[in-house]
Amino acid sequence: MEINTQDLLKAGVHFGHITKKWNPNMKSFIFMKKGGIHIIDLSKTIIKLKEACYELLKIIKNGKKVLLVGTKDQAKDKVYFYSKIINMPCVTERWLGGLLTNFSTIRKSIKKMNNIDKMKKNGTFNTLSKKERLLIDRLYNKLYKNLGSISTMNHIPSGIFLVDPDKEKIALSEAKKLKIPIFAMVDTNTNPNDIHYPIPSNDDSSKSIDIVLKYITDFIKSKISKKK
Repeated sequence: MEINTQDLLKAGVHFGHITKKWNPNMKSFIFMKKGGIHIIDLSKTIIKLKEACYELLKIIKNGKKVLLVGTKDQAKDKVYFYSKIINMPCVTERWLGGLLTNFSTIRKSIKKMNNIDKMKKNGTFNTLSKKERLLIDRLYNKLYKNLGSISTMNHIPSGIFLVDPDKEKIALSEAKKLKIPIFAMVDTNTNPNDIHYPIPSNDDSSKSIDIVLKYITDFIKSKISKKK
């Protein structure tokens, strides 16, 4: 899939926030003001999107994980869908404080969840009393809701991709603390200086989020399948 300006325009990737809500550090990514809204320079979006793709590919080609994060309503389904395509962990419910900075504790909970899963598959679960099964089921459902999408993450990820870093402030600060490379869709109200690989784009529209993630995953899939 070759990315072009026309497709990005159709998906509304160029629509920024109202001019009052802008972050001056986004100045170099803004094309113009129109009707009180900042319009993103899509030629810059394409350059930054390709740059991010090559860096993400390097991480994934080395067998390492990139954590995709998008908990806002417009992003949830898209992040979940595309993370599965490239077999990467994701967070689409709420961000658990300490998910990265206190990963050893989180990992214990993931282990607990995976053990219950094994019990269900090998039949051990069925040998328990009705009360025990009920309690374990409740625990499993709670763990799965928060951790199911990161169950394959055995180590701290080697990269993190955020849809809207302003919304994912805690994830951003934990990644910064641990010096994890940060990739993100940055709108005109965001500070791109916090992001190693910013992709200037509308992070409020599901169509815009969809086209950016689709391009990234298509790119990664095509390069990895060629390698095989």
